[in-house]
Amino acid sequence: MRALVAMSGGVDSSVAAALMLEAGHEVVGVTLKQWVGPGGAMPVAGCCTVADAEDARMVAGRLGIPYYVLDYVDEFRAAVVDAFASEYAAGRTPNPCVECNRRVRFRALLARTDELGCDVLVTGHHVRVRRDEAGYHLLRARDREKDQSYVLHMLGQRELAATEFPVGEMTKTAVRERAAALGLRTAAKPDSQDLCFVGAAGYRDFLRNGYPAAAEPGPIVDTTGAVVGSHRGTIDFTIGQRRGLGVALGGRRYVVAIRPGSRTVVIGSEDDLLASGCEVEGATFVAGRPPAYAKVSVQLRYRSRSVPATMEPLGGDRWNVRFSEPQAAVAPGQAAVFYDGVEVLGGGTIGRATGRG
Repeated sequence: MRALVAMSGGVDSSVAAALMLEAGHEVVGVTLKQWVGPGGAMPVAGCCTVADAEDARMVAGRLGIPYYVLDYVDEFRAAVVDAFASEYAAGRTPNPCVECNRRVRFRALLARTDELGCDVLVTGHHVRVRRDEAGYHLLRARDREKDQSYVLHMLGQRELAATEFPVGEMTKTAVRERAAALGLRTAAKPDSQDLCFVGAAGYRDFLRNGYPAAAEPGPIVDTTGAVVGSHRGTIDFTIGQRRGLGVALGGRRYVVAIRPGSRTVVIGSEDDLLASGCEVEGATFVAGRPPAYAKVSVQLRYRSRSVPATMEPLGGDRWNVRFSEPQAAVAPGQAAVFYDGVEVLGGGTIGRATGRG
């Protein structure tokens, strides 16, 4: 079997490539070039940096496999970066890693799998896949601390049939130990935590410099509508934020709503932040259809715990989700991912919180 391995320059994809070789497969390594800065400079922070590409190339050389860099800068800018700015301008809190996987990475890599005469796509994501008579099932990783199923909830039967995730059954410690035993330069490399396109200054400065219309000043009000301060742009805020509000009212205050039409930020108490549910839009399901049951668990942020909930159809790809107990910081724009135990059922984007306050 000929495998196309997506090599990010990190330890997980390095070991994924090595494991496929050890299993007797022919391996081709690729890195997607997704972002360049002003003047064509490659990013120096986050993933997809010059150093990452060099690490991937060196690992490929160590393993003795061919390696290519594929240019997807234009596709990434349109599908992920411009959308990221638009979402913030609309008062939402987007997850660009979800959109990258949904709109660019897997679409591009699966197309290149065929073009390069490969039989399967391989990535270093920490997830697992199981197959039975009902089809393919996407599962949380063995190492729950490194589980990445939240950002891959959009994968369906076609993608899972054509993709393997060799490190999904391994702990991160075991991955690093295997890399060290193989003499791979990525064995002790830290995991990337930053967005590839925002740079060291952070996303707020990135948006102000590149999308100034998204950063216009406006008022800060309390839940009665009284003006209590002002801000430099709604892009500085997200639902649930407590620090950096720029106002002192006595007692803790949180961002409970963002109204982009009037450029207004609403702050309130912790009780004002609680929501009994949310509406989810753009939902897709791993099986190609929603579950036959209404009781699920839902994860509302990448590193949050999942909570029991019920889901009801609203028509089309929209669902009403009700939590078993009120949840704080339910942020429009974030993904809501549905689980049944360790199995990913699917997910979509939070359109709005319901039953708040």
